[in-house]
Amino acid sequence: MTPPDYGSIIIRGARENNLKSVSLDIPKRQITVFTGVSGSGKSSLVVGTIAAESQRLINETYPSFVQQFMPRYGQPDADQLENISAAIIVDQQRLGGNSRSTVATVTDAAQMLRVLFSRLAEPRLGPPSLYSYNDPRGMCPDCEGIGQVAAMDMAAVVDESKSLKGGALLPKDFAVDTWYWEIYANSGLFDLDKPIGKYSEEERHNLFHLDDGRKIKVGKIGLTYEGVVAKLKKGLGSKDPESLQPHVLREYEKIFTRATCPACHGTRLNQQALGSTVKGRNIAELSAMQVSELATLIRAIEAPQVGPMLQALALRLENLVTIGLGYLSLDRESSTLSGGESQRVKMVRHLGSSLTDITYVFDEPSVGLHPHDVGRLAGLMQQLRDKGNTVLIVEHKPDMIAIADHVVDMGPFAGSKGGEVVYEGDFAGLLTSGTLTGNHIKKHQPIKDKVRGGAGQLKIANARLNNLQDVSIAIPQGVLTAVTGVAGSGKSSLIQGCLPLAYPDTIIIDQNLARGSRRSNTATYTGILDSVRKAFAKANGVDAALFSANSKGACPDCNGLGVIYTDLAHLDPMVTTCETCEGKRFLPEVLEHHLRGKSISDVYLMSISEAVDFFTEPAVAKILKGLDDVGLGYLTLGQPLSTLSGGERQRLKLAAELGKKGNIYVLDEPTTGLHMNDVDTLIGLFDRLVDAGSTVIVIEHNLDVISRADWVIDLGPGAGHDGGRIQFEGVPADLVKAGHSLTGQHLASR
Repeated sequence: MTPPDYGSIIIRGARENNLKSVSLDIPKRQITVFTGVSGSGKSSLVVGTIAAESQRLINETYPSFVQQFMPRYGQPDADQLENISAAIIVDQQRLGGNSRSTVATVTDAAQMLRVLFSRLAEPRLGPPSLYSYNDPRGMCPDCEGIGQVAAMDMAAVVDESKSLKGGALLPKDFAVDTWYWEIYANSGLFDLDKPIGKYSEEERHNLFHLDDGRKIKVGKIGLTYEGVVAKLKKGLGSKDPESLQPHVLREYEKIFTRATCPACHGTRLNQQALGSTVKGRNIAELSAMQVSELATLIRAIEAPQVGPMLQALALRLENLVTIGLGYLSLDRESSTLSGGESQRVKMVRHLGSSLTDITYVFDEPSVGLHPHDVGRLAGLMQQLRDKGNTVLIVEHKPDMIAIADHVVDMGPFAGSKGGEVVYEGDFAGLLTSGTLTGNHIKKHQPIKDKVRGGAGQLKIANARLNNLQDVSIAIPQGVLTAVTGVAGSGKSSLIQGCLPLAYPDTIIIDQNLARGSRRSNTATYTGILDSVRKAFAKANGVDAALFSANSKGACPDCNGLGVIYTDLAHLDPMVTTCETCEGKRFLPEVLEHHLRGKSISDVYLMSISEAVDFFTEPAVAKILKGLDDVGLGYLTLGQPLSTLSGGERQRLKLAAELGKKGNIYVLDEPTTGLHMNDVDTLIGLFDRLVDAGSTVIVIEHNLDVISRADWVIDLGPGAGHDGGRIQFEGVPADLVKAGHSLTGQHLASR
């Protein structure tokens, strides 16, 4: 049946980033999936052009006074953009927030629960805010609603073998001759040459805990005396560590550890709120339940007076279950969620929305999902479409591409070799299009029949971390092991949590990467710039410092950044291309020096793939080859680290490990953000690491990676309380026959 025509988003001459004057019509109120290799221009088209223009136009409808408090969006580089509706971007940026931000608060389930308790709980307290740990009337007074208190490590506070004059007090603010030290030295209470370990009980009390408000004269100033412990607790110990500057945080972490609050036992609430219950449970107990169990409990409550609220809360919780997050609890801190979990939590907020004719933009929503859960996610996308919305999805997984009403395949390759529409049409047409995506979508890696034999074992015994249920396992060394199971089944708890405890030399290659400064980019992170500068210096007979964007050769107006950041006080800084160097970073006389016909500015603009062909210097060529091998050939050498996705960051780390031998490597979903064509390359890299003598363990959902493993460990059967048990361990050929394993079922049905 032909879908009705609701018009199209019209794009003409889009040139954002690597787009090559792209023109196309995207049908509205349908699901359009954008495919193509990493770096082919998908995000530049969907996020950088369509969504950016939508947000820019919406912001312009507000008064100037309001606009100054809103993010600034430049006009995308395109000839014509029409019929664009309001866009909501649901990306993989991790949910930030401090320790007060939880799954309950970001999904609005917290407020719903509080309303229910204010109407149904016994004894009834009244306003919903009395059940909130963010309200002084509901929070635990001891921990102020954090659930944790600062516990002090006295070994980091005092060296009892030393005297006060000998530097017994270890925090830097209490060092000899500081203001704080002078208070104790001038108090007359202590022998300054006597080791602290020989103090009497009274002296110890006076040094650490005395706090009677007495004044001590230091020079001409009278200062209030406070014992060392009392002063540290009132000062540094009272701070939220998440709010501290890095240098202060380092000092905090030396002295304090966070311990569960003994007054509220980590529930964050005061005794009055904890004493008020529904169905025999207080609000903290409900928030600590697994979402799937809480949904069942809420459905069982019969209270017509709050029927609509019960219905709304149950639906919100059931949407979390449907989207594969039923294993979470509402009190889980949002900052602990992965990128994929964060994206799905954001998605839940939109599923119950009454808005229609919205454009929803999803960036790989299936990240972190087991194939078993992808089908349910697809159903939610269809729900959004059926409510009258336009759904734009950037995706690599065939099961998600298959739900598209319309497919736009970008390519043919990445970076400067991409940026074109190579196919546009329905899913069936994609399969016969001859593009990289079309060719790979039905092509699967065969299940490995000749597996490597292990050379020893890595043993984990009686693991009980998080939801693990007394798991004991032996992982073969010297092979490629895939650890599988639905999201929340215990994979990360077992491999990233327990394995390093037993084997501290384990190298975890995750998706976290220090953002560094504005100057941090691909070239600086990989360390190739020193060799590049020396090559330029040798070729031109000049000082290597001339070719540093931080030194002699840098443009003085932009300090080698190529752009000018204008501080607008409370607004986001305005970024403009430096007019002096025209974004080239260097002085004109530096750009006159060339290496094989290229200036140092040209090198910054090179993609890694181009640089592989350009550089013959061994130290540079080796690193560039590794970056190209892990599928990052489309990145430019000058690309800021802050622009990289989680998957790109992980592969940047992986590239640094290539060629090393004998290590234990753990990778968490290394195929994140990779096109099917690049997954084949990644599997080849794993084989190279193993053949060089390393042990490689990948936590993965990708069936191609699982098929090519030598050994598979499958956890489950479900998530959360329903997981944490070994479902299968053995070779992939036997996993296909394991009907009780969800992973085995999907591997067999390919």
